[in-house]
Amino acid sequence: MSLDAATASALYSFLTANQEAMRAMLAELVKVPSDNPPGDCAPHAMRAAELLEGLGLTVERHPVPADLVQQNGMISCTNLIVRQKFSDGGPVVALNAHGDVVAPGEGWSVDPYAAVVKDGVMYGRGVAVSKSDFVTYAFALLALKASGAKLKGAIELHLTYDEEAGGAIGPQWILEQGLSKPDYAFSAGFSYAVTTAHNGCLHLEVTVSGLSAHAARPDTGHDALEAANRVLTALYAYRNGLGALKSKVAGIVSPSMVVGLIKGGINTNVVPDKVSFRLDRRMIPEENPAEVEAALREVIATAASGLKGITVETRRIMLAKPFGAVPGVEKLIEILCRQATQIMGKPVETEGIPLYTDARHYSAAGIKTVLYGAGPRNLLEANGHRADEKLVLTDLYKATEVVARTLAELMG
Repeated sequence: MSLDAATASALYSFLTANQEAMRAMLAELVKVPSDNPPGDCAPHAMRAAELLEGLGLTVERHPVPADLVQQNGMISCTNLIVRQKFSDGGPVVALNAHGDVVAPGEGWSVDPYAAVVKDGVMYGRGVAVSKSDFVTYAFALLALKASGAKLKGAIELHLTYDEEAGGAIGPQWILEQGLSKPDYAFSAGFSYAVTTAHNGCLHLEVTVSGLSAHAARPDTGHDALEAANRVLTALYAYRNGLGALKSKVAGIVSPSMVVGLIKGGINTNVVPDKVSFRLDRRMIPEENPAEVEAALREVIATAASGLKGITVETRRIMLAKPFGAVPGVEKLIEILCRQATQIMGKPVETEGIPLYTDARHYSAAGIKTVLYGAGPRNLLEANGHRADEKLVLTDLYKATEVVARTLAELMG
């Protein structure tokens, strides 16, 4: 069933009249820091709830227990759920965006929390990834309510705060606690493609331990840094072979690995007794996460074997499984691509991305899931996780109309 002209017109009229309200809400969300780490995100959730309630929506606040928050390396986390039932007999559709962001870092030309607008572009940390989709999803829901469309089913907003830490106490916690049982899910994405697959990610922490000694008598110690160097050399050799493995998913090329954090040593004149580092291994959808982890552990153990006085401990920090299509999602994909192509004015097709997102938690639960929301063509164009993160405001307005029209057709 295609979207009728009257509903399409009503959605367009409502959203056009509320563009300034959308811009203002996004600015308010950007102005409240929610960097993760450190992950003190409850204040942002409270502000987001106030803004949503100001729009006439009923907001459930679900604080995550403190022990779980701490286990996930955060300080505070409150998930928000908005529920809107239309009538019986239709699907429940969850719209999930995350409000936690990476720290701004250096190199900004504007205050990262000021929500500065220049030439129709808003700048700020989280403006594209993914505070914008708090606005996209909220106003799509409001437009549907105002349109008078006869819809079946229910729409839920799932606004969570731990995507940067893995999503275990955000979407995964909501689903495991039985707080929601959706049939479909939208996860935060960009406007010019519908994402149907993404990489997985494995984070390992490797700790190399030796024995400290005076630099004048290094022979009396066991150098943990020298041993760590041997392990790192083996890991980089392993990484050089990953390019030979190619994904069949458009938008995803090969696996990758980065050692992104290292620390250790006592002082310049002391043989290092301990060195630790963390690595990030991205997995293409075709890979088996258990096999990837086993292979990495074997590389590390083999490199460290035979080193006198040296022990190596490898600990998993996070495992995010790859995201792929759940049977039955084809209907949603067809509607979304068609509506997006019409509104964006150019072909919008499916693709994979070399990231990992909260979408995987929904698909792992058997929920038919796609990624789509406000933003440009890719993360680099948005300066996501970089200085001067930005969002063209017309992309926000258009993506909101795409989501509203897709939901109206799916639930009509």
